[in-house]
Amino acid sequence: MSLRRALIISLWAAAVAAASACSNNTSAAGPAGGGGGGRGRGGRGGGGGDAPVVTAKVSEKDVPIDLAAIGNVEAFVTNSVRSQVTGTLVEVAFHEGDVVKQGQLLFNLDRRPFEAALAQAEANLVRDKALLAQAEAQLSRDAANAEYQQLTAERQSQLTQRGIISKDQAEQARAAADATAGTVKADKANIESARAQLVAQEAAVANTRVQLGYTTIRSPIEGQTGSLAVKLGGLVTANQTELMTIARVQPVYVTFTVPAIHLATIKSHKTEGTLAVSAIPQDGDPHSATGGLTFVDNAVDMTTDTIKLKATFPNADRRLWPGQFARVVLRLATLPHAIVVPQQAVQTGQDGQYVFVVKPDSTVEQRPVTSAQRVDQDLVIEKGLKPGEVVVTEGQLRLEQGTRVTTDTGAAPGAGGGRGRGGRGRQGSGGSGGSRGSEGSRGSEGSRGSEGSQGSRGSQGSQGSR
Repeated sequence: MSLRRALIISLWAAAVAAASACSNNTSAAGPAGGGGGGRGRGGRGGGGGDAPVVTAKVSEKDVPIDLAAIGNVEAFVTNSVRSQVTGTLVEVAFHEGDVVKQGQLLFNLDRRPFEAALAQAEANLVRDKALLAQAEAQLSRDAANAEYQQLTAERQSQLTQRGIISKDQAEQARAAADATAGTVKADKANIESARAQLVAQEAAVANTRVQLGYTTIRSPIEGQTGSLAVKLGGLVTANQTELMTIARVQPVYVTFTVPAIHLATIKSHKTEGTLAVSAIPQDGDPHSATGGLTFVDNAVDMTTDTIKLKATFPNADRRLWPGQFARVVLRLATLPHAIVVPQQAVQTGQDGQYVFVVKPDSTVEQRPVTSAQRVDQDLVIEKGLKPGEVVVTEGQLRLEQGTRVTTDTGAAPGAGGGRGRGGRGRQGSGGSGGSRGSEGSRGSEGSRGSEGSQGSRGSQGSQGSR
């Protein structure tokens, strides 16, 4: 009995010794073989340091309300130069592309046919004047004869009544007087006809002089000449041949369209005065030309739902050229004391737009905001911010409510601690367990994967394979 009891105690002691040895081996193998076991996550912005960000101050300034469009430059006046008479071009008094003044000589046509026609018309006028004088002289002669014949007829009538002469003689005298009176009426009609013919001939002379004047062509406006369509010696047909065009480029129009939804706003602001318009032509120069809105079309284009507008520019430097395209900005009004932030500071989430505001203790606050219009690279904020506050413009992906930040952009990107994952340790043969996750990734610290393992099998790895 005592022998059996001694055997049981010996076996129990051996078991305790074996369990103690196994526990020691497991502890020794844990850092080496089991360190890779388990999955760890680094914290978001947790205990490793401040998140680096770029910030900007909220500013307050006057912000213009603008409408942008693409416009087309048009000449203030465009004139097509044509001849009003047919003739040969004998002189060109300018060079193509010259700037000409109003009334400046441009072309001369062959004057000889028109000078001959004028001489003929003037000769006919002299003839008609002579015919009129002849008719007037004839009238004077016939009028005197008629008066004599009338007196003779009256005397013959008195003598007939006294019985001195026959009645037949008295009737002959009366007939001669009546015939002479008819001749006077005819002479008066001839004079009226001669006078009418004289007036017509005077008009013909005047018309011939006008036709002769048309052989000299002068500039109707001041402007820039275009290319010459007819060369020297060419035949010019009246009212058909276009010799060239002249465009007035000081001032000029810029025509553009805007959505019709803005028409009411444009009309309301236009009653307060001329709206300013700036235009930047596609010439590589970023500086804009300034003009004013002078025309609003009387109908909306139903096919595009746009309204046509025209702005007038002085164009003193002749920078705007007819036919050019230009970027046009119509300034409707100016918002005084508007709150402005860089547009990249405003983020959009499930609950709408928000910004990260940096508080004095270097932590951030996620604050909802209401934005208005965009002005260049800035955004107008209607509600949610005050002037002087600091907002984050870059680095928002690392932030959440209460995250500490730093503006030191030289700090390591992972200083704030990221989300790291440890790997699962693998059992090695011979006792040392390999690990792919001994340290947390995405952060120098703050990972739960650097220690602790799930189901590490270091105890078996430390002993090796049996």
